[in-house]
Amino acid sequence: MIKKKIWFVVFLCLILIAAGCNFNENTKEDMQDSEKKAAKKTVLDEDWDIIVESAKGSTVNFYLWGGDEGVNRYIDEYIAPQLKEEYEITLKRQPMDAVEFINKLVTEKQVGKNEGVMDILWINGENFKTAKEKDLLLGPITDKLPNFQDYIDADSKDVQYDFGYPTQGYEAPWGKVQFVFTYDSSKVDNTPTTLEELEEWVKANPGKFTYPAPPDFTGSAFIRHILNETSEDYSAYLDGFNEKLLTKEAEKMWEFLNRIEPYLWREGKSYPESLAQLDQLYKNGEVWITLGYDEAGTSNYITNGEFPQNSKTFVLEKGTLANTHFLAVPYNAPNPDAALVVINHFLSPDAQLKKMDLEYWGENTALTIDKLPEETKKKFEEMDRGPATLSEDKLSKHRLSELSAEYVNWLERGWIENVANQ
Repeated sequence: MIKKKIWFVVFLCLILIAAGCNFNENTKEDMQDSEKKAAKKTVLDEDWDIIVESAKGSTVNFYLWGGDEGVNRYIDEYIAPQLKEEYEITLKRQPMDAVEFINKLVTEKQVGKNEGVMDILWINGENFKTAKEKDLLLGPITDKLPNFQDYIDADSKDVQYDFGYPTQGYEAPWGKVQFVFTYDSSKVDNTPTTLEELEEWVKANPGKFTYPAPPDFTGSAFIRHILNETSEDYSAYLDGFNEKLLTKEAEKMWEFLNRIEPYLWREGKSYPESLAQLDQLYKNGEVWITLGYDEAGTSNYITNGEFPQNSKTFVLEKGTLANTHFLAVPYNAPNPDAALVVINHFLSPDAQLKKMDLEYWGENTALTIDKLPEETKKKFEEMDRGPATLSEDKLSKHRLSELSAEYVNWLERGWIENVANQ
């Protein structure tokens, strides 16, 4: 009888021990699941009020191209003091070309660096495509931004796509620009508005026209305009990369560029390396036409005394390219909460209106004007964009969508082979 009791006690103990082990194991798994869920939770899961409160006292490093003094002053003199006063955020501008900071992020991702130094990036086009595909960005941020929700048409193509690549909310629109040609009206009587007229003008005024050599951004955009002019249906390029179609259609483009080459500055034996160099040739009077991806840039340069007072702008009748540029947050931003607050502030009507002012930048707003309160809408519509800036009506009627990055890269390589090396 005693032996039976002993065996029963032993059996009961074994059951309790086994149950305890299972309990401990289940508890451990539950804790691990909770830890995983907590680890996955990011700033994008927080309420906006919590994000704003958490951002106080932060320093935000904003990485962007630093080559425009108006842009730099807008950030340093206007935006930064507002952020400091309203949100206790210190904004530091970090000038760096987009390719450089994207490459830096790629390296950080490869070595597993989970906290970097970049909080906000100014990107678009190929750089955004690279960042998105290599998982270098925080995530879809636009749903968290009150000003995006209130003042931007999220369904518009120029918000949904960046050079033909879906944005999916991973970047917030900051501004819009359109390509224009600038000319000195004291030297140029009639501006060309078609490809045929441009060729006639270039041949009639040898040495007074040129464009930057691709892959310079502006030079690359110029040859895309020629593609639009020589193609039967430019919209065919907007449905995805079609190399067979492009190879066929590009022949007429290469022929045109080669026909005008002997009549270009320095007989086409060399090209400006950048837009800055082309603009300098224009300032010196060596060329009579320059070009650029900023419809108000010429007015800005006139105001600053850099361009001749007689400078004016024009667009080609078949259209000129327009694009939206964006702000994004990298995956390893040290202050993602403050980065979101800063981006949201950039999208406020006040900040966007000031950005249109020639005192600073002069570029077009990213906001949807019709979504603004009537009083604010009136301020945008009455904004003086300068003596050389075409009317919004004129610009909007001639806007062309940008091509995808695959087309851009193909055309830049093709220019070297079919024009530069001919």
